[in-house]
Order: sequence, then structure tokens, then C-alpha cells
Amino acid sequence: MKVLSKLLLVEGSDDWHVIKNLWKARTESEVPFEKSRSQEPDLDGSGKQRVLQDLPAQLKSETLHCLGIVLDADEQIGATWDAVAKRLREAGYDAPHKPAQDGLVLEHPDGYSPRVGVWLMPDNHVPGMLEDFVRMLIPADDDLAPEVDGVLDRIETKGIRRYVPRHRRKAFIHTWLAWQEDPGKPMGLAITIKYLNSDSPQADPFVAWLHRLFTEDARGN
Repeated sequence: MKVLSKLLLVEGSDDWHVIKNLWKARTESEVPFEKSRSQEPDLDGSGKQRVLQDLPAQLKSETLHCLGIVLDADEQIGATWDAVAKRLREAGYDAPHKPAQDGLVLEHPDGYSPRVGVWLMPDNHVPGMLEDFVRMLIPADDDLAPEVDGVLDRIETKGIRRYVPRHRRKAFIHTWLAWQEDPGKPMGLAITIKYLNSDSPQADPFVAWLHRLFTEDARGN
């Protein structure tokens, strides 16, 4: 019997390492899916477009059993969802008009096209990105997070910030990581070394979505 693969499409390497290390911390096992070429460093901000461009070909793949898609919702979550849903419908999937709050998992009506899952960071219903999800993993009693927010508030009030407003979330998480015992660790590694709390209940829906998509097998393959 031909073994079909399981693939995860993500915007960049940060996304891949956060997801991989969160899975490993939660399950104490290796990830049950492969990384896509789209997880290469997203240095020019084109990671989402690479995923969307790859998607039609992946949906027609005869070697895929499961295909996961993780994208930042960004500021216009409706536009991001519409871009994904359009490609799903063109491939014959019955994509809903809005993101599923607990993450979408779809089987194709033909019974052999890949099972597809979609998650929009951070939680499928608010604008945001990977960094918002990672912030949810900061321990609830952390005393540095309010200090980081205070610093960012001050530089914004003084008019000396150099990041665009929508990237405040990036400035926050990377400042917070810079203030740890071993400064500047990447987000994924920060999960492994327990600066971030992999057991945060706020990550439960995302981990449950990964399980539904990649480990539950409705087709018996």
C-alpha cells in the first residue's frame, strides 16, 4: 500500500519551529507531518503569498493524505480567509464562509483528495499573527510582560518608535525574549527551554486542531 504523506504549509521558519516545538513539548513525540518549502525564512514578507501560490498544486497532489495550512490572520482576517477559501472551493472542497473557531478540518467529497486543515493565527477569529499566539504562551504570572508594554508605550508616546503600528506585537515578543536569562532566543527554542509555557490552556485549541488533522484517520489509511 502506498504511504501518503502529511504536509504543513507555513509562512516562514519561525512558524515551523514554534509549531514543531510546541507539538514536541506537548506530546513528547516527533511531529507527524513534514515541513513545506514555504517554511524557509520569510525575509521579504512574501511567506503568505508563497503558501497561497503553492496551495492549488498541493490540493491536487496524489501523494498527500493530509495538508495543513497555517497563516497569519493579519489585520484583515476576512480577506485572509477569503483567499484560502477561494482556492479550496476551486479544488472542490466545501469551504465555509468564515473561519472555524476551533480550526477547520475538511474532507474532500471525492474521498481521496487530501484532508485539509486551516488555522489562522492567532485563534481564527481575531486579527493578528504568530507573535500574538506566542504571547499567549507567556506565563500568566510573568512580571516582565507589563514592563515591555510600558517601554513600548513610552517610545510610542515620544514618537521615536521605528516599527509600523501593526508590528508592535513583533516588537513586544522579541523585546521580552531579549530580557530572558539567555537573551534573544528564537520563539521556537524559547518553548523548548521553557521560557514559554507549552501547557498554556490558550494553546489547547491549536494543539487539538493539529491532532484532529494529522493523527485522527477517518479513512483508515
